Amino acid sequence: MELPRACARRGSARAGGLGLYALKPWYGERLAGLQRVMVSRGTHPDTVTGAGVVFGVLAGIAIAMLPAGWAALVVGPLLAARLAAANLDGSLARATGQQSRRGAVLNEVGDRVAELAVLAGCLAVAPAWLVLLAMLGASTPSWIALAGAATGAPRANGGPVGKTERCLLITVAAALPGAASLILVLIGAGSAVTALKRARDLTR
Repeated sequence: MELPRACARRGSARAGGLGLYALKPWYGERLAGLQRVMVSRGTHPDTVTGAGVVFGVLAGIAIAMLPAGWAALVVGPLLAARLAAANLDGSLARATGQQSRRGAVLNEVGDRVAELAVLAGCLAVAPAWLVLLAMLGASTPSWIALAGAATGAPRANGGPVGKTERCLLITVAAALPGAASLILVLIGAGSAVTALKRARDLTR
């Protein structure tokens, strides 16, 4: 039985928006070869989702434990890999006919855990209260998007400070730990603006 659009694994048509999310189709084309390899080897989408979480956790550890220069060199590739996993798990599920409600839930939980793990690494370079506020702000756009999807609306994505922009900002924080507090403010405030924009678009 075909699942409702709001519940299908990793969704299909999704609402776009401002920001780097507009590059997702181009990025997906760059990952097409890797996806074909995964399909040929029978890689399960849940494995890719789990890999994305691992990349996020490792990025958080790198921010907390490595010197600024090394941290940026490690965090950047790890977050790029995390974004690749977030792109591939859904496309792999669709390509192999493995879309499911369970996969959709796992995908959302995996995304939140990965992002929170990255931000948790900032506890080593910024006040805890500010990190917690950034965590709350970073989660809010996804809550709005999921609320809209629950009503049957297309999944709202994009910026101005969506997941891709947050990854970029966190990489800058890893390179410049002295500016980490300012960057966390930008993440929190920008995510709040993004959530408001998505809510406005959905209610329209």
